[in-house]
Amino acid sequence: MTQALILAGGQGTRLRPLTCHTPKSMVPVINIPFLEHVLRNLKAHSINDVILAQHHLPAMMGEYFGDGAKFGMKITYVMEDSPRGTAGAIKNAEGHLHDTFYVLNGDIFHNRDFTKMMQFHRERKAKVTIVLTPVEDPTIYGVVETDSAGQVKRFTEKPKKEEVVTNMINAGTYIMEPEVLKRIPADVKVSIERETFPDMLSDGEPVFGYESRNYWMDTGTPEKYLQLHKDILDGRCDGYSFDRDVTIAKGSRIDKRAKLSGKIVIGSGCSIDSGACLNGPVVIGNNCRINKNVSISDCVIWENVTVEENSTISGTIIANDTIVAAGTRLCGAVVGDHLTVRAEPVPEPGARLFPEGELP
Repeated sequence: MTQALILAGGQGTRLRPLTCHTPKSMVPVINIPFLEHVLRNLKAHSINDVILAQHHLPAMMGEYFGDGAKFGMKITYVMEDSPRGTAGAIKNAEGHLHDTFYVLNGDIFHNRDFTKMMQFHRERKAKVTIVLTPVEDPTIYGVVETDSAGQVKRFTEKPKKEEVVTNMINAGTYIMEPEVLKRIPADVKVSIERETFPDMLSDGEPVFGYESRNYWMDTGTPEKYLQLHKDILDGRCDGYSFDRDVTIAKGSRIDKRAKLSGKIVIGSGCSIDSGACLNGPVVIGNNCRINKNVSISDCVIWENVTVEENSTISGTIIANDTIVAAGTRLCGAVVGDHLTVRAEPVPEPGARLFPEGELP
């Protein structure tokens, strides 16, 4: 049975305060955890044996996914006592990896054809296959140069514009043969991208790049997290379609005097009062209350959030169990969980509001 190792131990520091109390792999995307989207895609390609490499806030994943049986999968959890880098996290799971296996970064949203990727890997007898994706500006990434057969010739980290010879970058998804694990030292911090792969090239090992032009998004910042929701709702992400402009889960109440336009998803147990104006893209999680004369546009709101009357929210993400007090204006804000946001003092545009006791 083919296995997949998901690197889900990162602290998600670029997403804070959303990740103060929620691991980045559990951050909701269209109202279900990010990681569930990944598992669904794996299962669609008959990859049912998954290992989760954990470190930061591991309990939530275990509580939600359990042993994987309810998803028709087997899920094994492997804990790092301290961060060991991408290669170190893979090495830490060595005892559970028995054959050729996939590795996925836990903050990359994509819809890969894992079946075709494995076929490519086996046809070329590769030790490692790296998924490559094109980007507009490769100077902020690590680019990967390949020959006509796809064999990797060189890695270049954040090249200058005049040095760019390709716009194909490492997309954070790999296939690896088990013998590669022997190259990684145990119990130390090691980068698979900056150390292990370049060392393999130096030793003449067959490392290949598999070019994919399917949807790809690094969701590690609030801006990209919002963009991901826009892309999914607009049908830009492979495998997702929202034919109706407004999708409402069972048990939600929408007052007939509320105005809803654009692509909107509303979870269960919500209430939208009269005079509320929602202009998509907007995603609202379960058990939220949107009071009278509230205006919401271009937002992602998690669960158990109350937005009191006469508030205006745009370009903003709000985490669980938060209250936005009456008359509050939020623009481009990122709001942590268990907060009450008041109209005075007025939050600056782009503000990040942290839960009590948490430091930025």
